[in-house]
Formats: sequence, structure tokens, C-alpha cells
Amino acid sequence: MIQREYSIDADFDGLRIDRALSWLDDKYTRSALEKLIIAGCVTVNGKTADKSYKVKKGDVVVLLAPEPRSIDAQPQRIDLDIVYEDQHLLVVNKPRGMVVHPSAGHFDGTLVNALLHHCGDSLSGINGVIRPGIVHRIDKDTSGLLIVAKDDAAHNGLAQQIKQHSFTRVYEAILCGNLKDDAGVVDAPIGRHRTDRIKMAVVKENSKNAVTHYSVIQRLNGPFTHVECRLETGRTHQIRVHMAYIGHPVAGDPLYGNKGDKSGMPTQLLHARTIGFVHPIDGEYMEFSCPPPQYFLDFIAKHGGNADIRTGEIYGEI
Repeated sequence: MIQREYSIDADFDGLRIDRALSWLDDKYTRSALEKLIIAGCVTVNGKTADKSYKVKKGDVVVLLAPEPRSIDAQPQRIDLDIVYEDQHLLVVNKPRGMVVHPSAGHFDGTLVNALLHHCGDSLSGINGVIRPGIVHRIDKDTSGLLIVAKDDAAHNGLAQQIKQHSFTRVYEAILCGNLKDDAGVVDAPIGRHRTDRIKMAVVKENSKNAVTHYSVIQRLNGPFTHVECRLETGRTHQIRVHMAYIGHPVAGDPLYGNKGDKSGMPTQLLHARTIGFVHPIDGEYMEFSCPPPQYFLDFIAKHGGNADIRTGEIYGEI
């Protein structure tokens, strides 16, 4: 076990204990700290802390945490499309078909395997488990941009922005059918599907709020609709679940699509086009965009659309 001790000064007086600790130690996110507090791993002045406790000036807080566990992933020489990189983070354009993190059935060929080769030991290890650099994920068969943290300070700063919903995350998708309105908002909570544990769904119980803003880029033959989706929150499968919920699933989606999908695509047409964030160390706002992959553009052209969809040519500068 690792023991960490903190003395509370006036700057943190009155803060809830998990929030205070997240500021004092960037090794752990607030959600991880809350779990440690509930597990009895945090004391204040020698007494086990309650998760609702608000620290006071002069408190001595002690955290007992497990030693970080290393993942089993091995470095692999896999080409990466790196859009931006500095000493604290990098932005990667992930191709369709690449799993982000090793899991059952996907032990190699993942983004993490590639990162371990590219970055070596220069990756974050947050929350007591060394999960190199992964701050957020996109689905295996979704292409596009995601951020990787190289150190714990960058990881914690980026994680806080995600929790506060301050990230800019813009996707492009091809939806089945012709949307009635040119723009709209889906505000519907998402949780685990009641009967199919692989799927997420719009449910009221055991769910988290989820908000997706969408607007039409162009309407295609089929009919299909080429849309832009801006995430206000970032839940698992959010766009796929929300678009299916309004009756227009993502074309080619094998999990949330329906029998009426005439796209002929073996995978979902969903691309994480733009990501924007405040650099967790420098404090400067940064934003990056990349166009969808060729198979996405080919589908647009095949169905009577304008495949030249670089920033500014259809939907204006972001």
C-alpha cells in the first residue's frame, strides 16, 4: 500500500474531501478518490473520513492506496496518425477497427500497444492502475481524434475538463432516413440496456444525463442524412444510442441499427472530427480537426452528396 499525507491549509478550507484531495494530488481523479473514501482508505485526524466531509484548515488527511497495477499490454510497432504532440500530451487520429485499450478478445494491436512503443515510459498512470495515457475513448469502429496524456498532471487536468463537459467534441455521421428538422437536441439519459448487457439505452433508472446537439450538413439519396453532432456530455455509445432513439440510427451500425438499413456498410459511419480543450499545463485553448476517412467520403459521393467536406466548405469554420 502507498500512504500519502496532506495538511489542509486555508485555500482548501470548506471543500468536500474528494475535491480537496483531487487538487492536492493529481495521481487520482475525483471518482477514484470517492471510491477510496467509501472503502475506508482515507482518514482525517486519525478517524475514517466520510465522503461528505468538508475539510478544515489544519486537518491532516491520510490516504492509503493500493500500489499501481501494470497492464499486460506490450509495446508494438504500429503506425500512428499523430495530429499533434508535445511533452505533455498528443492528439491521435484513430482508424476504424482499432481498439483503444486491451480487453478480452483484444490483447494486442490496440492503441495502447502502439502508444507504449511510441512513448515508452512517458505515459500517465492514473487511478491506481497504469492505463497508459488513456483519458477518453472512442469505439473500435469509430474513427477520429482522441487525446492521450503523457503525464499524470496532464491526465488529471484533461479528466477534469471532461467531467465538467468543457471539451469541444464534434462528430460527423451518416444517419438512416431523412431527418425532419435541420437541427435539434436529444436530451435523454443513458444507462445499461435492461436485457442486453452489451448495449446502452435511453433509460430513466441507473442512468446518467446525456445531451447531443445535431445539425444537418446535407441530405443524401437513399435516403440518408449527413449530420454534425456536438456532444454536451460523453456517455458510452452516446451518439449511436441517441440517433437510434429518435428513429435515425447511424448507417451501418451493427448494434443499434435496424433491418431497414440499406447502406450496405459493414461498420458504422461515425467519425470524431473535431476536438478542443484547454491545454492542462499551458492553459491555452487548442482545437484540432481531421476529415472523415475515404470510405466515409466515398459513401457520400455514391449517394449524391458533396464528398469535399473539409472545414469551411460546407458547414463553415469551426
